[in-house]
Amino acid sequence: MALVACGGGEPEVVTEFVEVTRIVEVQGDTVTETVTETVTETVVETVTETVTEQVAVTFAGGGDTLAQVQSRGVLNCGGNANVPGFGYLDPDSGAFSGFDIDFCKAIAAAVLGDSEAVEVTPTTGQSRFPTLQSGEIDVLIRNTTWTSSRDTALGFDFAPVTFYDGQGMMVRADSGITSISDMDGATVCVQSGTTTEKNLSDYMTALGVTYTPLVGDDAVATRDAYDSGACDGFTTDKSGLVSQLILLSDPTAHIILEEDMSREPLGPLTRHGDNNWNDIVSWVVQCTFNGELLGINQENVDSFLGSDDPAVQNVLGETGDHGQAMGLSNDFCYQVISQVGNYADIYDRNLGPDTPFNLARARNALYTDGGVIYPIPFR
Repeated sequence: MALVACGGGEPEVVTEFVEVTRIVEVQGDTVTETVTETVTETVVETVTETVTEQVAVTFAGGGDTLAQVQSRGVLNCGGNANVPGFGYLDPDSGAFSGFDIDFCKAIAAAVLGDSEAVEVTPTTGQSRFPTLQSGEIDVLIRNTTWTSSRDTALGFDFAPVTFYDGQGMMVRADSGITSISDMDGATVCVQSGTTTEKNLSDYMTALGVTYTPLVGDDAVATRDAYDSGACDGFTTDKSGLVSQLILLSDPTAHIILEEDMSREPLGPLTRHGDNNWNDIVSWVVQCTFNGELLGINQENVDSFLGSDDPAVQNVLGETGDHGQAMGLSNDFCYQVISQVGNYADIYDRNLGPDTPFNLARARNALYTDGGVIYPIPFR
């Protein structure tokens, strides 16, 4: 999204335009207050119009996304290409993999009966929302935080949270920094177009810590700036820090501080106006949760067919019309689990003990195991 074509005018207008466009997706209220205090009413009107032109979004109507996907024969899923473990494009094979990518595949399995019928569109923090708004993709699954402004003002509907996260800080192990309060005067690398940037400002202000942000356009630029020594700290969601750590030139030379700077509930999102499509995405997620709760996984799912347990029968589509009610086959959840897996299968494959990340389930465990994943019943 180019910021240089601001329409003509005064230097002040250009300065305020850059400030607004960097914050508008994160906190609409903050933008309004900043503009009102620093520019005239005429400039406020100009900024509003310019932001609209620069985003250049043509909102796709709610429509019937399911029919479009089935007619096309492919799910268009917005993802990430630069976050190993969540969304990563292998430069050698050209294949996408990761926790978020598996949820793209799960939706394709439910809707098309083929988990591989997915076209992943890599998006950045800046491009992801316009890409979904315009209809270029059917669903966005890209470590995106559920916030009030995104759920309302930006015209999206979130599906259930798939990963509960919190923003953290990475520093060099030999820096002597043991908490964020030790970082007064530090330079911090942070990615633009994300909640991370605003969270950093709020957290540092609350601590009374002064700092200099060094803003990167995407995860790669932000990580590289930190790795080069341009910053004393690197902040993003802790899951992102874990995945970026293994890509640093010397991963052992860095630590992630224990503090949580924010709450970051991450999950899929769809456009406003197509409730049935959001229901489908939501119940695909719930399918993976229910599968784990009931002990139905990718390896043993066939052994549960013909079960006498009504809960199992409902989940696997042997009784009830849970799929038909959304325009799907009643066995849509069976397809998801058999082709992609339940939630534990997806988590362990991408983030678990046998991966370089070995990321503990913690809050992302089932409620029966001390976490906050609480499956909604199929009935």
